[in-house]
Amino acid sequence: MSAALAHPIGQHTIEDWLAADQPEDGSRLELILGYFHVSPAPSIQHQFAGDELRLLFRRALREAGRDDLNVVTAVAAEISSLLRTGLVPDVVVIDIRPFGTSVKAKNLVLAAEVWSPGNTRDERESKIIAYANAGVPYFWALHQDRFGDVSVTAYRLENGQYVEELTAVPGETVTIKAAPVPVTFDPAVLSP
Repeated sequence: MSAALAHPIGQHTIEDWLAADQPEDGSRLELILGYFHVSPAPSIQHQFAGDELRLLFRRALREAGRDDLNVVTAVAAEISSLLRTGLVPDVVVIDIRPFGTSVKAKNLVLAAEVWSPGNTRDERESKIIAYANAGVPYFWALHQDRFGDVSVTAYRLENGQYVEELTAVPGETVTIKAAPVPVTFDPAVLSP
């Protein structure tokens, strides 16, 4: 068992999380190791970055003829029943039709999180570990600075851990291959 799991797992289950009333103010309710966590409602810049990333993935998938994959924003992802973890990634690529209220971890091909300056290091690390433990093949972290500029770090899962492919910054066009299909873009398009 990893050091990240040294404390007891909380009482709440995935089923509790899915049945819970969602905050009316746009905040996101997530379940991490059996404990409910509420993140503040995403900023407009945060939502913009996620929406633009979704469009980039959608275009890349269509150009590659991958009609077996779909891209969705802010969907409930059932990461682990055993570890009582359910997250709401900002963008996911899934291998099923976008239908229902949540997706299983086995259907996640890629998860992307937009990190805002207010996200704590512990929150970031717990989510990355959760996605890796769930076997999500690709993970992208979008780092949003206080001015709204976004850099992207892309990872691929190797031997149960994420390995960084590259970090892309605004002003340079890159092709990221740590994805179901290569995606070419300048991260500047993710900033308003």
